[in-house]
Amino acid sequence: MYNWLWQAFRAQRFVLCYTTEMLQEYEEKLAHYYSVLFAENVMNEILNAENVERVTIFYKWNLITADPDDNKFVDCAIAAGAQYIVTNDKHFNVLHQIKFPKVQVADISMFKQIITGLG
Repeated sequence: MYNWLWQAFRAQRFVLCYTTEMLQEYEEKLAHYYSVLFAENVMNEILNAENVERVTIFYKWNLITADPDDNKFVDCAIAAGAQYIVTNDKHFNVLHQIKFPKVQVADISMFKQIITGLG
């Protein structure tokens, strides 16, 4: 379903910004839905890729109140100066209404159009 996204990452079509906390969540979800070995392999590939940027969070903005755990992604995007947070999670829709700090949200289909040059 999202194999195109993984292939785009491997082809370095975008930079993945992350924090340790975010990677822990990715690994947990992958292990839960697939397997521990699969999760470890994905984490190794991410950590060894050239198109990743480790981000250190110095300020917690707390912009998402409906699901505060999502704020780790927002804080990372702000600290990294990222162009987009890519998610289909509706909790992030509140960011469209916040003028500062401005964080652009792209759903997965919009991001596919952006990185394939169709958007």
